[in-house]
Amino acid sequence: MIIKQPTETTLHEAFSLLASGNVIGMPTETVYGLAANALDDQAIAKIYACKNRPQFNPLIIHIADLEAAVRIGIFTEDALKLAQAFWPPSERAGSLTLVLSRTKDCPISLLATAGLETIAIRIPNHPVALDLLSQCHMPLAAPSANRSNSISPTSAKDVLESLGDKIPLILDGGPCAVGLESTILDMTTSIPTILRPGGLSIESIEEIIGPIQKQHHNQSIKAPGMMKRHYAPSIPLRLNALDCDLEEALLGFGQTDLPAHLNLSATGDLQEAAANLFRMLKELDNPNFVKIAVMPIPNHGIGLAINDRLSRAAAI
Repeated sequence: MIIKQPTETTLHEAFSLLASGNVIGMPTETVYGLAANALDDQAIAKIYACKNRPQFNPLIIHIADLEAAVRIGIFTEDALKLAQAFWPPSERAGSLTLVLSRTKDCPISLLATAGLETIAIRIPNHPVALDLLSQCHMPLAAPSANRSNSISPTSAKDVLESLGDKIPLILDGGPCAVGLESTILDMTTSIPTILRPGGLSIESIEEIIGPIQKQHHNQSIKAPGMMKRHYAPSIPLRLNALDCDLEEALLGFGQTDLPAHLNLSATGDLQEAAANLFRMLKELDNPNFVKIAVMPIPNHGIGLAINDRLSRAAAI
């Protein structure tokens, strides 16, 4: 049985799995999360593959404490007030995710943040999640532990029914106390902006920092549930390229006789390609080239997400 009670032994097992690049089911107060090492591109790619997620949404990064949070996100004065008010160990702890600018040396996987310069962070208000985060000493990306377009899981059994054939371990933390995803608040706008209503009320937030605003329809992607167009290079993308001009950077896939500057996966592994996508796009986005040409990517499995991401980045 892959559902296990959170004993010292099973927490160590969970840590070992995460450290080796695996995903696990993790309880939080909101919903159960599909957790992976947020520093590991390959592990993040496994999240998308397990969920059969059709696009590369930014993922929420779960951390153990405020000290860990300030290493990856830049806190404004209001953001700090909210973190101190609503993140554990506060007695008022609630389900709040803050979207902040990434720190200059932020080590979080670019795939986890969908190539953006912002990052969504929270501290889960659940003893099992906090024990795991404290013991494993790594930030965890943890979207809901269910296949895309299915109901979010609020028990270990729900996770088993949705993803039981794809993950090696589910920590059973009992039924979720909140059962609704966290409230997401963008702290990078001039007036803090609600990106997703959730387990913490707007009224509670406004008690701490004053009036906030609702998301605008044309607002850029910064958090889960806001899919539109992600990070795009500063130079144009040419998709399904079968050749390459002298002034183009060629992003390859699989075995090829073309002179690829970088190759998403020389072996044609789509999961490896997903893990390399954002990093390689950024590397090729430089003044040495006028355009990035991308070789064809198979349009199945996680390749659907890769092609979706590339088509959005190529949009004018």
